[in-house]
Amino acid sequence: MSRRVSLPAADDLFRRTGDKSHVRAVGPDEDAGAQETQSSPDPAAARKPSGRVRHDEKMTVYVTSDELLDLEHARLSLRRAQGLAVDRGRLVREAVALVLADYEANGDDSVLVRRLTEE
Repeated sequence: MSRRVSLPAADDLFRRTGDKSHVRAVGPDEDAGAQETQSSPDPAAARKPSGRVRHDEKMTVYVTSDELLDLEHARLSLRRAQGLAVDRGRLVREAVALVLADYEANGDDSVLVRRLTEE
């Protein structure tokens, strides 16, 4: 009996998993971010994370042990205090959405710019 493992082909690994027909194309004269922020005064409300859906794209981020422990601590604290059972991916997507909304609303005065320019 062979002990070789059968692996998926490259086409299976890099295929599109969702139907993009529901996504509206943004024209050259339109700015999707500005369009969303104009309809809502709260920048966090304008940019929503994807939540619990099947995601088409993947990104790998390396973190330190302390950052991973902080993330896990926050996840467990949310579960204990608010009863929210979220995974680390959703927690990171929420944080990214908040930071990007702040950047779109405040530009050079955003928390992101201040932290990235700290030396």
